[in-house]
Amino acid sequence: MIKDVLKYSISNLWDRKSRSFLTILSILIGITAIFALISFGQGINKYMNDFGQEMGTDKIFLMPGGGLASSPGTSNIRYTEDDLDFIKKIKGVDEISGMMIVSAKIKFKEYREKYPFVIGMSTDVKDKKLVKEMFAGIEMIEGRELKKGDVLKVTAGYSHTVPNRMFKKRVNVGDKLEINDIKVEVVGFYEEVGSPTDDAQLYMSQEGFKEIFDIEDYEYLYVRAASDQDPTELAERIKEKFRKHRGQRKGEEDFTVQTFEDVMETFTSVISILNGILVLIALISVVVAAVNIANTMYTSILERTKEIGIMKSIGAKNRFILFIFMAESGILGLVGGIIGIIFGYSIAKLGAVIAASAGLSMLRPTFPLWLVIGCLLFAFLVGAISGLFPALQASKLNPVDALRYE
Repeated sequence: MIKDVLKYSISNLWDRKSRSFLTILSILIGITAIFALISFGQGINKYMNDFGQEMGTDKIFLMPGGGLASSPGTSNIRYTEDDLDFIKKIKGVDEISGMMIVSAKIKFKEYREKYPFVIGMSTDVKDKKLVKEMFAGIEMIEGRELKKGDVLKVTAGYSHTVPNRMFKKRVNVGDKLEINDIKVEVVGFYEEVGSPTDDAQLYMSQEGFKEIFDIEDYEYLYVRAASDQDPTELAERIKEKFRKHRGQRKGEEDFTVQTFEDVMETFTSVISILNGILVLIALISVVVAAVNIANTMYTSILERTKEIGIMKSIGAKNRFILFIFMAESGILGLVGGIIGIIFGYSIAKLGAVIAASAGLSMLRPTFPLWLVIGCLLFAFLVGAISGLFPALQASKLNPVDALRYE
């Protein structure tokens, strides 16, 4: 019986294919948007989780008072070598390294200048390892890393190797760049991070940074907690002791101390809120689709009132009529969901290609099985529930009145 009902429902929908197509179109738009947006959200979450695994959870950051809200290179709050030495002596601190950063004018040949961040970092092996871990352990893909004695030499982010991303032509190992009109030599390139800002950066030794920018102090300090330490407890201890070291009152600190987990939680919260807002916007089209399905089913009932009367007169029960119209509305939703998933997948893949070409390779969608199944079930349920009230109305029609209906 179920097989016959489904064949009958599909036949009815096919007989009204123009109306069925328009109804399916309304729901597939919503499912397409939801599928594509959630797949990107899942991709970003995966990227952040992978980044966290590469980076490790034993890191603590000391930043200017605005924390992540402060744009790098713009704060006048700095950390001295004395500050670094003080923190290094706090119990539980295993390693510490400072980072200098500023936005600078970069010129390559006759091409238009750019203004990426230039980072001054220690060439000490241990310090360099800690700083590299802050960038998820990125490795060199060409040339070599900075070493002791490299003053007017730089390593560059991946974007410098891609034509038309930073400059019209790619930069090669051995090429000369100008940083604030001072010539430096490129000695190596890092692999792609996936963020346009990070992939455009240049890295110098602290000696070279001081020579070009005349800046002695650090804007960020990176700490590795000892293996037997809880990073959260150590962060609180550093904050308390460093506040006293700087002679500041509690709550009036001009610096921020955050663990890696704090930073990840901040990013994850922001991403979740953005995803939630976008999905809510997409749900509006699903609501419109639900109204269209209900309207389609009401119209179908009016057109098939006599047909319903005939079925009832030969013994069809109310639940049989109810099932027919629920099946039709559910099929509309399911077909819209299947096509919506196909379109959503295609759009997400296309979006990933466009994002990668713009230097945003971190925006890579993922398509877990639960997302596919969830969207299919959601589309089917939207269709079935939208057709519930029209189906109830059809099942309650009086057979005599239905047969007389013109």
